[in-house]
Amino acid sequence: MKNILLTGVLGLLILSCSKKENTAEVAVSSENVVSEPAQSNLSGDQIIETLDCSGCHALNERMIGPSYQEIADKYSQKDIELLASKIIEGGSGVWGGVPMAAHPQVSKEDAKKMVEYILSQKK
Repeated sequence: MKNILLTGVLGLLILSCSKKENTAEVAVSSENVVSEPAQSNLSGDQIIETLDCSGCHALNERMIGPSYQEIADKYSQKDIELLASKIIEGGSGVWGGVPMAAHPQVSKEDAKKMVEYILSQKK
């Protein structure tokens, strides 16, 4: 019974952490058409609002994942590249057993904006 419940919870987490339909991708014209993430003109907090982040994170309380304040307290400006990569590629093991889903539709520049916003929440 525990396995069925755990499987259901993990399935729900995966569904809640998938990309929303309104995230943009653009095609780059070349001999082989490659889909690349679009860079937005939105601020970091606005980009976060367009994604599924609120399903696992909140500003100042732990949910499935850490709060933005917890992240800001643990990391600094020197970790922007690392955290941006974690947003895009996903990650696990730092904040517990539940892995963070990858967000490959997010450009590196947008991920950095998101991280800068999160780090600005430092107490």
